[in-house]
Formats: sequence, C-alpha cells, structure tokens
Amino acid sequence: MTAAQISPPLTIAIVGAGMAGLACANALAERGATVSVFDKGRGPGGRMSTKRLNQEQLDLGAQAFTARDPAFQEALARWISAGLAARWPTISYQASPNGWQLQHDPHARFTGVPRMSAITRHLADTFQAHERSTLKLATRIEALKRLSDGWQLIDTAGNTFGPYQQVVFTTPPPQTLPLVADWDSTLAKACRQRLQRGCWAAWAILERPLPVPPGARQDWHMARADHPALRLVSRNHTKPGREHQPESLSLMAQLDWSDRYLEHDPQTIADDLWAAFQSLYPPGTPLPARIASGAHRWRYAQPAEADDRRYLYSDSGLAMCGDSFTASRVESAWCSGTLLAHALVDRSV
Repeated sequence: MTAAQISPPLTIAIVGAGMAGLACANALAERGATVSVFDKGRGPGGRMSTKRLNQEQLDLGAQAFTARDPAFQEALARWISAGLAARWPTISYQASPNGWQLQHDPHARFTGVPRMSAITRHLADTFQAHERSTLKLATRIEALKRLSDGWQLIDTAGNTFGPYQQVVFTTPPPQTLPLVADWDSTLAKACRQRLQRGCWAAWAILERPLPVPPGARQDWHMARADHPALRLVSRNHTKPGREHQPESLSLMAQLDWSDRYLEHDPQTIADDLWAAFQSLYPPGTPLPARIASGAHRWRYAQPAEADDRRYLYSDSGLAMCGDSFTASRVESAWCSGTLLAHALVDRSV
C-alpha cells in the first residue's frame, strides 16, 4: 500500500455521473476505494451530454472548454492522444445586427470527438474497469438513511444501496438540499446560499448551408451574439468528427432571458431563439428552412455567483463538489471532483 492508498477500502457513493462525479470516481478508484456512482439519466455526461438524432449530433450543454489547470491539461493531453478531444473553435466572431467582427480568444478551446459526451463516456468506461466500481444509471436517489455502519441510499423505486462511509453529491445545490437538509446543517446552508441560474439551449437542423454572414468567413465555427435573448451560436457540423452531418446549430440563450422564460414551451423557445439568430443577418436575408428544431431547459445551469471553495465535506460523511461552486466550466467540474477525491483519501489514510 502506498501513502496515497487506503486500507481497508473506503466505501463511497457518488450521486451524479457528470464530469465532476466521474472525475471524483476515477480518482477514488485509482486509490483503492470501493465506489458506486448513481445518475438519474440513461447515460453519463450531465451538461456534457449530446443529443443524437439520425446523423446529427448536437451539443446542448457545454460547447467547448479551456484547460488552464496543469493537472487538467495533463488529462486533456491524454484525451487528445486517444482521439477523444480536439481544438475547437478556431474561427469565432462577435455578432450583432450591425455586423460580425472576428474575435480573438486568448484561451485555446477544445471539444469532444466526435461528440462532447465522448469524454464523459470514456471516463465512465475507465471507472468501470476498476475493481469494486459500479455505475448505476436511470437511478434517481431520493433519500438518505443513517445506519450504524454508514449511509444508505434509497431510490424512487424504493431500492436501497449501501451502507457507504461517504456520500458525495455532484448534483446542483437545489437538488442536493432535500437529501442533506435533515442530516448536515453545513451542507444544507451551502446549498441554500448557492443560488443557480437557468438556461435554455435550442437546436436547429437546416435544409442547406447558411449564407455567409456580413464581414465573416463561410467556415465560421462559433459566434457570441449581441442580443437580449441569444448568447452563443455553435455550428455543430464544424466540430471535429462531425463533418458528415448537415448544417446544425446550437443556440444558447442569455441567462436573464432564460430565467424570465424558464417555464415556457420548448418549441416556442426554439422559435424565439431562431428569430434572434435571424436578426444577426441583414434584414431580408433569406436563411435556410429548419427541417427540425427544439429546445432543452437547464433549470440549474450555473451558480449566480462564484465561490472560492472547490468542494465541501464534513464529519458527517457527506460531501459536495462540482462546478456549482466555481465558474460553470468543464475544467472547474473536473478539478472540483478530483480535488475532493484526494481530500477524502488523505483524511482516511
């Protein structure tokens, strides 16, 4: 046993199989912990998930990510070497009805190949290759129970799991609060303080390529919009590994606009964001017809304010991590989960 390992194995449950949860799970499993990951979704990924239609793949959460932390840069280098990530976008604009201006981005950005979820699926596969590692999908945890030898988790079907010495929550604070409120006042207080913003993400598949925007290149990748409703436009078919698919856009809404219309019908949202995108072209410019469109609501997309804390844990055996504490970035989620894993191991050896 090395100084970084634990014996006997620490038993840990992680609620949430997004980037933070899977990063935490892998870091713990590498150090000999027995880890079970639970997620309500049918697949891992969280906000790195990808909508797949016929031949189209549409990222509706994170569109790209940076790598500034040295440890995350090392992880990214492995993903690039394995063909799971590549640099994108390289051609970005600031777009408004008055014209499009080429944008200089001081940070290199990357995306998953051939879809953003390729990275989290790889992390899930790597995690499950470890001994004593379990991933349970389509399993919504709705309650905790404290036993004499640890924590028991209960799902919506009444199934029980555990006991576990530690339980890590990577879910948004408003979803974590009902689970921890009766057991840990410190974590409950943190959940109440971490107000979250919602965000609408629309998508559109077009019958033919878009016309060249005023002042821009034909092969532009991404545009940051100067519009009260629309924040970001991403051309999914320009992403590495997706060259075969037709013109397909992700339209990310402004947070203030999203909060205002959070309860609206998804197709109405899709139509409104498409109209906002149309306004970035000169009046009367004919755009291709949409052959399919829709919208996805992220009720808890990012924290209203950043927090210096990367994670939280207490003597109760409960802990929280994820990008809900810091900037809402892929890198932040990975760092949060990884650092919490190291902290849990260090206090157990």
